[in-house]
Amino acid sequence: MNTDRNGEAADCSGEVSRDSEASTDEPPVPERLDAKRVDRQAAARGGVYALLAALFDEPDESAYRRIAAGDVDATCRDLLDATGLAVDAPELTVEDDHETLCARFNDLFTVGYAEYEDRTDGSLDSQGPPVSLYETAYRPEASWNDVNLDLARAYDYFGLEVDQSARDNHDYLPYQLEFAGYLARREAESSADAARARLDLHDRHLHVVAGGLADRIDEERGTGLYGELADFLDRFVTADQTALAERFEGGDGG
Repeated sequence: MNTDRNGEAADCSGEVSRDSEASTDEPPVPERLDAKRVDRQAAARGGVYALLAALFDEPDESAYRRIAAGDVDATCRDLLDATGLAVDAPELTVEDDHETLCARFNDLFTVGYAEYEDRTDGSLDSQGPPVSLYETAYRPEASWNDVNLDLARAYDYFGLEVDQSARDNHDYLPYQLEFAGYLARREAESSADAARARLDLHDRHLHVVAGGLADRIDEERGTGLYGELADFLDRFVTADQTALAERFEGGDGG
């Protein structure tokens, strides 16, 4: 997702979240922001969400080089230090080569399982990947339509939309992370409505998928970087949700 500085809608396409080269470039360093106009903590939280959105995608060669060189790890630590949240930094480094890291991503998040139960009648036993990047996988009590419609309305309220050509649903985790980052950047420019909307996103959606993903990936072996990312995502979302709940409701966000 992307907007201009005035909050006017721009193309919120899946191509933005999947453009690893652009998305994992180092965000503005908090010290360079104008303290008179910008909430530095909110801006830094927006940077963390943008970084997470980019990392929950199969890394291209450029993104892999920045991860392998330690640039992504350093950027995350700098941003996290500026968020005002007491969250331990993840270890966003890899020993894998590019091909192995891509294989880990695909094995966890994109490759499903299918086997014929009875070839005489074509019965097929199939399931999705071991770890889903879609919220509805962790919401058995809610209908797919209700979850995605609620998110579509939230995106639309801020003039944002999902690129239909990407064919991804509104509950796709990187979209929710991009939206959280967008709302944090709006908050950084003194939008209380955006901060309240981020708390609502946490309460209704993001904490569910973050917690579910962390639990699911913990059951898998050989998760490498993505196990570290999932754990950090869950901890960061919980801390941000709690801080916003204390600010607006005088309580925690659990």
